[in-house]
Amino acid sequence: MEDKLVLLDLWATGYAMRIFGIGRKVWASKGEDQEAENKELIEALKTMERELGDEHFFRGERIGFVDVALVPITSWFYTYKTLGNFSIEAECPKLIAWSKRCLEKESVAKSLPDPKKIYEAALWFKKKLGIE
Repeated sequence: MEDKLVLLDLWATGYAMRIFGIGRKVWASKGEDQEAENKELIEALKTMERELGDEHFFRGERIGFVDVALVPITSWFYTYKTLGNFSIEAECPKLIAWSKRCLEKESVAKSLPDPKKIYEAALWFKKKLGIE
């Protein structure tokens, strides 16, 4: 059991970086390219959702390292859905429910950036990169 938990911890760290990379492509592209990136991001989020299963958190009933490694992604959901023009909630309802449970923890909620500020920063970067 402990070996599985260590592997899940390592998976979470690498997977978070993968999702951030795909997410950047979502907000920094447009047209057909963006549609392809949206699909890739949704598939990556669905993989996270499958790993979560029917649990409250990735390790069961209490928040753990995997949740801490992955929850920062949720601050970007508003940017992904707004600039990517798709609904994460419709595609991954269990993942959205998990993110809401994580944000019920005051220490988690206080440590994450405001999703609207991330969106504003993404718009600024798009303008700077000439992607409008």
